[in-house]
Amino acid sequence: MKVLVVGGGGREHALCWKLKRSPSVTEVLCAPGNPGIARDARCINVGAEDIEGLMKLALQEKPDLVVIGPEVPLVLGLGNQLREEGFPVFGPDKAAANLEGSKSFSKRLMYEAGVPTARFEVHVDVEEAVETIRSWGAPIVVKASGLAAGKGVIVAQSEKEAIDAVRDMLAGNSFGDAGSQVVIEECLVGEEASCLFIVSGDTIIPLASSQDHKALLDGDKGPNTGGMGAYSPAPCVTAEVEETVLETIARPIVAALKKRGAEFIGILYAGVMLTDEGAKTLEFNVRFGDPECQPLMSRLKSDLGEVLLAAANKKLDGVTLEWDAGTALCVVVTSDGYPASFDKGQVIGGLDAVEAAGAAVFHAGTAEKDGAIVNAGGRVLGVTAVAATVKEAQATVYKALEKLEWPGGFYRKDIGYRAVAREEGK
Repeated sequence: MKVLVVGGGGREHALCWKLKRSPSVTEVLCAPGNPGIARDARCINVGAEDIEGLMKLALQEKPDLVVIGPEVPLVLGLGNQLREEGFPVFGPDKAAANLEGSKSFSKRLMYEAGVPTARFEVHVDVEEAVETIRSWGAPIVVKASGLAAGKGVIVAQSEKEAIDAVRDMLAGNSFGDAGSQVVIEECLVGEEASCLFIVSGDTIIPLASSQDHKALLDGDKGPNTGGMGAYSPAPCVTAEVEETVLETIARPIVAALKKRGAEFIGILYAGVMLTDEGAKTLEFNVRFGDPECQPLMSRLKSDLGEVLLAAANKKLDGVTLEWDAGTALCVVVTSDGYPASFDKGQVIGGLDAVEAAGAAVFHAGTAEKDGAIVNAGGRVLGVTAVAATVKEAQATVYKALEKLEWPGGFYRKDIGYRAVAREEGK
């Protein structure tokens, strides 16, 4: 079959890479793609948020399956329009995508469905939000309600930091429309994990567990980012935890959406905190995580095209997934200065040498200029390896990264540190 993947980041590169290697897939198209994706798919220069352009492309190319990678086209209703034209689509409709598009909607739906989550309040008025912060105290979490590319979450260690964040979002317009509402939450304590599920109506299949590293700096210090690295499986997600998340978080939220007339087809991503009181939901996404997708696709042994088509056609019941028994680990290389300002157009060399050292290089924010690969975004590369243990996968990736020739690149040096400590019995 012919598959069209929408998007142009690291997640989409991992999906295209895996689909190209799927026996059921004869051709992979990607819109818009990037220079790395171009090695695994035919890239067509139509933006992921250009709904009209994507519809024209689909009608012209007639793919047998459309996989929508990023959240923005899902929230804009691309899935609805494609389904109206008869295309099998992996990705939820607009109403279900609101689970990620609006944190205030998501939190209220969790409350309605009895999904365990942090205590919260939604505010549009600065002074009312400030009053809540002073009443609850710090640490406290402030979130822009709308889409903010993974950066609209402030885990404030002081009341002043939280109040400054609220003023910045509601009055300072730092996140535009995304910050016109803020969600204030109690700060949950524990270990965070990513629990992803393939959902097709009432059928829900867990993917292998994974753990992301959101903070910019080693030891989980510094500002929140879209993700600095991830690995799979996550040892903290035991079989018991997985079952708990499935039954108390995934099933109730999918049922609550269905009750509202929004049937879910696609990836449900539950970011959970494993607290002393059990698993609690931090947030929901409605697509593969980035960078969780890179290690997940590296470990998946099943035919991805077959699985996603079955989900799109509501024939997922009875499908099972096969995984590599080892660990996959991905380190994200960013432009130095991210998530604040950074220079673009810097030449990146040594990519072939990185791959020759045993790591796969998934492209995110890259472009091609005068025949060279240059940085074109904040998160630029996802360097990924699979090995028998977390420590071995970690060692392979960091050894391979020594071959990277890009002085303007930055990456954490400790991705997977919790799992390595567990392996070593610390």
